[in-house]
Amino acid sequence: MNAILQGRGWKFGDNVDTDVIIPGQYLKFSGAELVAHVMEGVDPTFGRKVQAGDIIVAGKNFGCGSSRETAPGVLKDAGIAAVIAPFFARIFYRNAINLGLPVLECADAGRIDQEDVLEVRLMEGAIVNLTKSEQYTFRPFPQNVMDILQAGGLVKYLESRFANEGDAAR
Repeated sequence: MNAILQGRGWKFGDNVDTDVIIPGQYLKFSGAELVAHVMEGVDPTFGRKVQAGDIIVAGKNFGCGSSRETAPGVLKDAGIAAVIAPFFARIFYRNAINLGLPVLECADAGRIDQEDVLEVRLMEGAIVNLTKSEQYTFRPFPQNVMDILQAGGLVKYLESRFANEGDAAR
């Protein structure tokens, strides 16, 4: 993962729950079939129009509801580079980080509009709205979280770390 992300913003409101992110009736699917239904409860065209590198900009409490990790996983599978919101449901936040999806808490998320082009500077804690020539801030991740995100998720991070420790022991 690059420390600088750039993509088009998709705007959603408050309290988007995990059943809206991916309705439970589609959990029997995987891959492209699952991605085709992402966010369809609030935008039936999203799954067809989302592009790799796009960024979701949401209202308060994004990811509330069920604790299933399918919700952040399908966003990542759809190519979403990051999710920006004033705050997230805690379990969604943890699941997203563990799956390697950056979730940025930004009090100014409401200033971003649909299709604004955004540049996220993960190390600086900065979101540059290239459409409006504005800049917003978020609290940068600590190094251990950046390591997880850059590895592509917690499992990949641990596999890499233990592989390196095994190499050092030889």
